[in-house]
Amino acid sequence: MQLDPQGVAPEDLSHAGSVVDKAIEYMMEQKIAPISIASALLGGALGLMARTMRDEAIANVLRSALASVEAGELAEMRQSAPPSPGAM
Repeated sequence: MQLDPQGVAPEDLSHAGSVVDKAIEYMMEQKIAPISIASALLGGALGLMARTMRDEAIANVLRSALASVEAGELAEMRQSAPPSPGAM
């Protein structure tokens, strides 16, 4: 997660994360494939960033996400979560 310059996450980030978690839970209950959910969320996030951020800022967000993958942070999450159908 990218922090602001003072090292503190924005106050509304937790709220936004909770809303997204609920949306994901709902879609899983509706038997929507995980790849479809992830693709829709990523597409929505990219669309929002395109409308509200400069390209350089978007690239920084994407670099941060890639760094998290390369550092193994997502693998740690995968190990602590129950397996989901259709996971790759």
